[in-house]
Amino acid sequence: MDIACAFPTALDSPENIAVAESLGYSRAWVYDTPQQSPDVWMTLALAARRTSRIGLGPGVLVPSLRHPMTNAAATATLAALAPGRVAVAFGTGFTGRRAMGYRAITWAFMDAYLTAYRGLLRGETVEWEGTRMRMLHPDGHAPARPVDVPVLVAALGPKGNAVARKHGDGLYVTLQLPEFMGEYSWVPYLAWGTVLDEGEPVHSEHARLAGGPGWALAYHGAYEFGGPDAVRALPGGEEWLAVIDRTPADERHLSVHSGHCVELNEADRAAWNAGGHANLFDVTITGTRDQVRRKLDALAARGVTEIVFQPCGPNITAELERFLAAARS
Repeated sequence: MDIACAFPTALDSPENIAVAESLGYSRAWVYDTPQQSPDVWMTLALAARRTSRIGLGPGVLVPSLRHPMTNAAATATLAALAPGRVAVAFGTGFTGRRAMGYRAITWAFMDAYLTAYRGLLRGETVEWEGTRMRMLHPDGHAPARPVDVPVLVAALGPKGNAVARKHGDGLYVTLQLPEFMGEYSWVPYLAWGTVLDEGEPVHSEHARLAGGPGWALAYHGAYEFGGPDAVRALPGGEEWLAVIDRTPADERHLSVHSGHCVELNEADRAAWNAGGHANLFDVTITGTRDQVRRKLDALAARGVTEIVFQPCGPNITAELERFLAAARS
């Protein structure tokens, strides 16, 4: 299983990606979350200039945020800056849309978008929004077409699987492991957590800072996909809801997704302090070195071919080192 990493796009992401390369990580993915992040393509371009080996890509792009020509041109630019190192993943928009109050895009839209996007990279004339277009970049403005870049699709259900099989070179997964993973030879799995010292309690400050942001996604996801009752089933769920419910309904998504993958927001802290930390082991790849290694072995046995670890907390380098040591043990 390849050992990759991911970063919630930040101003220091290019330097963190360079550190990941020096440590031996195979690929770095960065998030397309403009409501809380710098531009994903600018960040990847800066990372390309600081690195020479590590794979690079957005994981995942949300189609509704950019015209397919814009993403095609950006993909071609990154492919020129980091030849042979680029892969691109697309998703329907968990935080990339829900944090702005929108629902996920439809799989029909994703199908049409990827048809246009991949056609543009091949140098074809495509139809989009009622008109015909083609990449017209002269020499020196983009690589010659076709621009051959692997595309992965983040899918959990049958509709997504159909689109991934039609357009994708792999399946990008997180939060859940779909039954159809075995149909794909490339399956990156995005995960969070931290490697604890022997005897370190699950409620330690290190566990909260480094494992907490990934743990909090269990509450964010439960709320978005299952509603308040799904959150109540989690330890500390009532305390989490009590904070969220103080926000007016039309702005509640802002409270839910604040601090996404970076830090605990007010509701997350309330749940953690009420005993929610008890399920840190269950919803993240957290544990001692041996426990983490066993979790990775179990993922590989289910069809994951690339573990994508997102480090959190005040010492990103130390988290990258801890996880890589566990993965290689």
